[in-house]
Amino acid sequence: MSRLIYFYTKESLEKARLNPEEFTKVLKKAIKNLLPYEIEHLGNWLHFYTSKNPELKPCLVHVKK
Repeated sequence: MSRLIYFYTKESLEKARLNPEEFTKVLKKAIKNLLPYEIEHLGNWLHFYTSKNPELKPCLVHVKK
């Protein structure tokens, strides 16, 4: 079940990519709901994803790497 939340989070973040404030809001909510290893996977995905969308790089401060 938890894996579904991880994929839902990634999908929500992709939808919110045009609005950095909304992206940050979704990211903060995800960090509260995901398990520690999922946050680590999300962090890896975010580093890859923000390389394509540099306007979202400031949001990475919420994910420890």
